[in-house]
Amino acid sequence: QVQFVESGGDLVQPGGSLRLSCAASGSIGDYYTIGWFRQAPGKEREGVSCITPTDGRTYYADSVKGRFTISRDNAKNTVYLQMDSLKPEDTAIYFCARSRVAYISLSRYDYTNWGQGTQVTVSS
Repeated sequence: QVQFVESGGDLVQPGGSLRLSCAASGSIGDYYTIGWFRQAPGKEREGVSCITPTDGRTYYADSVKGRFTISRDNAKNTVYLQMDSLKPEDTAIYFCARSRVAYISLSRYDYTNWGQGTQVTVSS
C-alpha cells in the first residue's frame, strides 16, 4: 500500500504563501488522481484540489480557485500545493491521499491511504 507524507505546513500571516509537499512511497502514476484535502477544527474534511498524475489535469474547489496551484513531479513521486493569498479561513490540517475511483472527484469518500497531515495556520 502506498503511503503519503505531507510537509510544509507553518504559521503564516494573511496574504502570505506556503508550499505543501506530499511525498508518496510508490508511484503516483498508478492512481487516477492525487488529492489535497483540509480539515478545520469542528468541520468535516473537504476537498481542496486534485491532479491527474498521468497528464497533469488539475481541479480546484471554488474556495481556493485562483489562489492555490497543484502540481506534481512524477520522478519524485511528489505532489505539491502552492498556496498564495492565504486567508484565516484556510487554517486547517492539510492531507493528501490517492483516489480509489477512476473519475475526477474531490469527495473524501473517493480517496484512501491518507497521510498524517500538516498544520497550516493563517493568523496575524
